Amino acid sequence: MGRRQMFALKATLHLSCALPLLYLYLAVVSGAAGGDPVQYIIHFLGMGILNTLAATLLVSPLARWRRWPWLIRVRRLLGLWCFTYALLHLSAFLVFDLLMDWSLLLTEIVKRPYIMVGMAGFLILLALAVTSPKAVQRRVGRHWQRLHRWVYLVAVLGPIHFWWSVKSGNWEPALYLSGFLLLLALRRRGIWPKWTFRRLGADSKG
Repeated sequence: MGRRQMFALKATLHLSCALPLLYLYLAVVSGAAGGDPVQYIIHFLGMGILNTLAATLLVSPLARWRRWPWLIRVRRLLGLWCFTYALLHLSAFLVFDLLMDWSLLLTEIVKRPYIMVGMAGFLILLALAVTSPKAVQRRVGRHWQRLHRWVYLVAVLGPIHFWWSVKSGNWEPALYLSGFLLLLALRRRGIWPKWTFRRLGADSKG
């Protein structure tokens, strides 16, 4: 894929990830966020985390299946959007629900298991975002890939956080968890020809 096509693809993905935030803003200011806009905002941003995480995890299997090694170049972009939604999700909870009471946040983390699980996932995404620049990758060396495999744990913690937070039987968290486990299974090297890993590895460095 040429530079212009890659630029167009990245611009399209940025737009696709940003437009939901515009929709959220318009829903809140127009009164379409329901009777509890705070919970609407927090839930909406939480769904944004899961959706961008799903897109991130889908990149490698899709690149191998379709033999599109260039697709790996957008994985970091999607991962950073996933962190952005996680940061906004936590910020909305802290600002609107807890009114910036940091001591109350610590109490909630200890008292509520679903918040503890969510914070664990956020800290992992934070570590991945901080180490995503190429300059940091070169400095971390071979440990970088091992660190970024922790995203697999986020793929489990995210749906669990969602499941425990809804406090009732909900098929959506189960659907996300099943989908993530399937995507993780598809990433196993035994499923794909060896050439895909050589080409994908070489392309991701380009």
